[in-house]
Amino acid sequence: MSDARLSVLKTYKLYVGGKFPRSESGRVYEVTDSKNNWLANAPLASRKDARDAVVAARKAFGGWSGATAYNRGQILYRIAEMLEGRRGQYVREVADAEGLSKSKAADQVDAAIDRWVWYAGWTDKIAQVVGGGNPVAGPFFNLSSPEPTGVVAVLAPQASSFLGLVSVVAPVIATGNTAVVVASERSPLPALSLGEVLATSDLPGGVVNILSGRTAEIAAPLAAHQDVNAIDLAGADEALAKELEIAAADNLKRVLRPQPVDNWSATPGTERMTAFLETKTVWHPTGSLGASGSAY
Repeated sequence: MSDARLSVLKTYKLYVGGKFPRSESGRVYEVTDSKNNWLANAPLASRKDARDAVVAARKAFGGWSGATAYNRGQILYRIAEMLEGRRGQYVREVADAEGLSKSKAADQVDAAIDRWVWYAGWTDKIAQVVGGGNPVAGPFFNLSSPEPTGVVAVLAPQASSFLGLVSVVAPVIATGNTAVVVASERSPLPALSLGEVLATSDLPGGVVNILSGRTAEIAAPLAAHQDVNAIDLAGADEALAKELEIAAADNLKRVLRPQPVDNWSATPGTERMTAFLETKTVWHPTGSLGASGSAY
């Protein structure tokens, strides 16, 4: 009897609503490494998959946005813990996806894990930075506080398959939004594997939904979807970004435009968190006017 065995090839699936469905279309496409060697077949998500992901994200929004900031921070930290335990897998996937040496891929993975920790620490602090009391003249005072925008479509960076991905997803959910993520078209495997970590990290199903396939094909219905509140165009080229921005204007979505050069290794600021926050201001009378207040 021969000792040779067949390796178990991984079947990559979408991550929608906390589950792992195949694409509704039944289609897949070949993913290759930097030398054009076959790595895997990734699901080719359809417009129907995109709509299903939006439904899942909207369903999860109430519970996630209503969770305490401290609880969200705990869950983001748990994601970092789970990634640390699967570090070797991600080093291999990033090395294959981006044509990096093992040591350079390890640096990217370590930075991505640290980024989850960084945003976990911000969940209960961002309100103190961007909110507070406002100086007003009159017998009243008012307070401003940030609230999440809602469902955010995120086009992950094309070149930075894992660190760039984490850098655009983590700030969206850290502030209470839910996300529909379109993975890098050329290098989707680290993103699809991230779904397996999220599913075991106490993150409620639907908070993050991950689709793979043709970026333009998936992004078009997301940009025009009436129940998508904002879109991050980090992974769009100039022509696609312009097209999606026009589509997003139909229901006044917030749009975060792609930057000419994004250095994902740099320490992030608060911009990607504040980009998808709304400000609620509460006015309250003082003195003899009574105790009722109003919010705008």
